[in-house]
Amino acid sequence: MSETTKPARSKKPTTLLLSVILLLSIITLYMVSPYPYRFYGTMTSELKDSELFEDMQSGQSFCFLGDSITYGSATNGVPWYYHLERYINGDVTSYSYGGWTVSTLIEGKDEIPSADIYVIAIGINDALCYYENGAASDSEEFIEYIGILTDNLKEISPEAKLYYITPWIFYGFPDAIVEKRIEYSNALMEWCNTEGIICIDPNPIILDAIDEDNPERYMTPDLFHPNAKRGVGLYSYAVLLAEHQRRYQ
Repeated sequence: MSETTKPARSKKPTTLLLSVILLLSIITLYMVSPYPYRFYGTMTSELKDSELFEDMQSGQSFCFLGDSITYGSATNGVPWYYHLERYINGDVTSYSYGGWTVSTLIEGKDEIPSADIYVIAIGINDALCYYENGAASDSEEFIEYIGILTDNLKEISPEAKLYYITPWIFYGFPDAIVEKRIEYSNALMEWCNTEGIICIDPNPIILDAIDEDNPERYMTPDLFHPNAKRGVGLYSYAVLLAEHQRRYQ
């Protein structure tokens, strides 16, 4: 008489176990992803429809100049252009540091890398620390320094293309400081228009996004720097959208 063979127990994981495995995989992928920080919205065809994005795709080299927001001083080294860098097909360098002003960039002329395209986001410390040695004391001096910096960059890379970004927005500071930032921004835009240089003002877009939510969602506690999780994504988005809007103004 043959021995009855019991059917083997199924080794397939249960639906619950599969769900847990999938969830853990998603969490792990998010944690080890090279882009763990959030862009604001999605990279739409509208955001790609700009001179800046086309330059990013061209294979030309980029150098980002600026202060702590470019350097990533308050975000563990994550710069404001973090979400743009993956779309730049050429080499990317940076010359920036916390607390820097336009005069700092002028003094560092010999250390600025050569590049096909310079993106300069400077002036927030000039507006904030206008009373300190080295910072521009008013918009007239600010533009004088901008002119010197521009000449320096043209000496380093004679054929280089320049994009200036108006001094970044900040919150909770005295009205006189806020008004000075606006004054410097307006002066920079006017000067760039006269000189035929592109100037991008992302601040209205940043302000609209934050007003719909709250500053703490996008800014570090000092309300001066964008945070890494959402702030740098908003700043990258705002620069691209403002540059798209400039094309069609």
